[in-house]
Amino acid sequence: MTLPDAEQLCTQLAAQIRPHLRPDSALVGIHSGGVWIAERLRALLGSEVALGSIDISFYRDDYGSRGLHPHPQKSGIPFDVNGRHLILVDDVLYTGRTTRAALNELFDYGRPGCVELAVLVDRGERELPICARYCAHTLSESLPAGTRLSLVQDDAGHLRLESTSA
Repeated sequence: MTLPDAEQLCTQLAAQIRPHLRPDSALVGIHSGGVWIAERLRALLGSEVALGSIDISFYRDDYGSRGLHPHPQKSGIPFDVNGRHLILVDDVLYTGRTTRAALNELFDYGRPGCVELAVLVDRGERELPICARYCAHTLSESLPAGTRLSLVQDDAGHLRLESTSA
C-alpha cells in the first residue's frame, strides 16, 4: 500500500480547520505524532492559534499491558481550557483508545467549551465510538493485523507516514 505524503495531508487538514477557527480556538497535540502535526497546523493557520501538548501515557486503559512510552513527555497546556474551543490533534486514528485517554487528561485541566478531533489518517476499525471532525485521509482498505501506521520526522524535518509490522 502506498501511503500519501504527510506534508500534503497537513495542508489539507489546515484547509479543513481554517473556516471553523474562532478567537478562542487552540490546538492540543498528542505526543508524539500529534504534536508534530499540531505544530505544522499552527504554522499554516497562524501563530495566534494557541498551542498545547499532552502525553496520555498514564491515562491509557491498557497502561498495565503496554507500559510507558519509551520517552515520556511532559504535558504542556499554557492556556486556560475552560470554555475554550479545543482541537485535539493526532497522527492516526485507529481504535479510539488514544483519543479517549486524551479526553480524560484534557478534562483534568478544566472544562472546554467543545473538543473536536483532527487526524492526519483514519485507518478505521474502531473499538470505541469516536470519529474525527477533521480528517485528511481515510484508508480505503484495512491494514494487516499487527501493522502499525505512524508518523516519522526525518533529519530535514519533513514528515512522512510509515507502515511497520509488529
